[in-house]
Amino acid sequence: MPIRLLSDEVASQIAAGEVVERPASVVKELLENSLDAGAKNIFISIDEAGKKLIEVADDGFGIAADELNLAAARHATSKLVRSDDLFQILTLGFRGEALASIGSVSHMTMTSRVESTKEGARIKVEGGIASKVEKVGAPVGTTVRVENLFYNVPARLKFLKTDVTERRAIDALVTRYALAYPNVRFKVTDGKQVTLQTAGDGDQRAILASLYGVDVAKQMLEVMANDDGLKISGFISPTSLTRSNRREITFFINGRWVQETSLNSALLQAYHTLLMVGRYPLTALFIEMPAEDVDVNVHPTKAEVRFRSQDKIFSFVQRSVRKALLAYTPVPTVSPQLWGSRYVPPSEPREVGLDWTIAHSSVDSDQSSVNNEEETTNDESRITNYESRPLSTNIPLLRLIGQIGATYIIAEGPDGLYLIDQHAAHERVLFEKLMAQRENKNIPSQSLLSPEVVTLPPQSAKILSEQLSALNQFGFEVEEFGTNTFQIRAMPILFSGGDPASALKSLVEDFEEDESPLQNEIESKIAGRVCKRLAVKGGQVLTTEEQKSLLNDLEVCQNPRTCPHGRPTMIHLSVDMLEKQFGRKGAR
Repeated sequence: MPIRLLSDEVASQIAAGEVVERPASVVKELLENSLDAGAKNIFISIDEAGKKLIEVADDGFGIAADELNLAAARHATSKLVRSDDLFQILTLGFRGEALASIGSVSHMTMTSRVESTKEGARIKVEGGIASKVEKVGAPVGTTVRVENLFYNVPARLKFLKTDVTERRAIDALVTRYALAYPNVRFKVTDGKQVTLQTAGDGDQRAILASLYGVDVAKQMLEVMANDDGLKISGFISPTSLTRSNRREITFFINGRWVQETSLNSALLQAYHTLLMVGRYPLTALFIEMPAEDVDVNVHPTKAEVRFRSQDKIFSFVQRSVRKALLAYTPVPTVSPQLWGSRYVPPSEPREVGLDWTIAHSSVDSDQSSVNNEEETTNDESRITNYESRPLSTNIPLLRLIGQIGATYIIAEGPDGLYLIDQHAAHERVLFEKLMAQRENKNIPSQSLLSPEVVTLPPQSAKILSEQLSALNQFGFEVEEFGTNTFQIRAMPILFSGGDPASALKSLVEDFEEDESPLQNEIESKIAGRVCKRLAVKGGQVLTTEEQKSLLNDLEVCQNPRTCPHGRPTMIHLSVDMLEKQFGRKGAR
């Protein structure tokens, strides 16, 4: 086959494939252009997860009418002149490819006006072909309207993920930039619904509150450090506030959102020994450094960077975060009088009763023990096989001996000793009770004396709002209560005494980017997640009555040997094994 030059159309679509991977890529490029233009107000509208419409309007400097046509051309930019400028990048955009790439795979309309003129100008680009510039009335600033994305690249359209996933990607992107630019007012609408709105008053903690709720915002720890030309600021979560994935870890370098492995490694190294395996902090950190010390011209998306001195950056981030953690969370001391004693914190009430509905944890609900909730996100898939698994052999009647480490229950059976993980066992008990009530279509609920209000990040709120009907069938009464906010008015009696807000958040926390949230085996997934969060935690001292009640409930379960996620509830030490270990039988 002979060598030939590619046509402009094909070359543009290839370039677009590098820059415009999905609707969120379009939002990112247009958003960064608005920030480079000095915008103080940025309004983003999307429809059908951005496939049908993406519109970004700002009040920045605008584009002059005689430059509008050039702005839509490839390799046209106002931010670079010489090759040396590549090593002094102070703007978010600089390659001159974004608008041309977007216009080559969509119907794009740009309307702009600069302050020195009384009228604006408009240009339309369809499939890379630009129309003539026309005069129109317009406010100062620029509005870019992108319609029918990938209409001429059907293969790319087919590879997009579900609308829920694509909307989550857009919301997550704008959320990050809202934190990085607190002096800019952001507003995102999806159809007629406002999914994100910030005040633009410079208060980052207020933005955290609007995104994650007031409780989370109050807990976030502030980081502030300077060292040898490097500056870091932002927020990290305490060890008691974690997530099951890394999606809430955010780094900005000189105002640019980056995804750099070394920065993530430095952050996690700072948390080393402070978090249990599989848990990750919430982080929004903003690093400032000399522009010549970082290379942002690594990939067309500009999300990857290279540092001139990577070890220096790694050490700076690790030390700064660790220092903040230790400053806010000093190492606790233990009184010698407590050694060998059974200590129950007096400030934490516990619910006692043979029905074993729920009990409050005597330590922090997420970080009480390294043995607590070690299941990974992949374990969630095991719940879907709940009905198809063969029934395990029922455990024998057990005689309670006691509790060890405030986490494990010791019991004697006719064939030896049993060590029961109280959290996994209670998960199994709650799960089977809830599923039995669901099967009988009789899940009694109890109204809360004071409704709980929960605020979620925009991407999580969308997942939950689409599954409210399924959740309400489990005895919860949850309704939308404003932008990304929900009100819990009732919960199942089975979970009375538990934290309904924690249960609600657990439903959307662990889903990965490419998973269809709460679609496959909705009922068993909801039940498993709620029971996992509301089950008694490791590290909680239980009364003798509570221990006996748990054993009795576990004995009548259909699958008593594993929790709903497949983790074992007990370990069996047979009499024969004990005799061998003590040299009473077999090898000595």
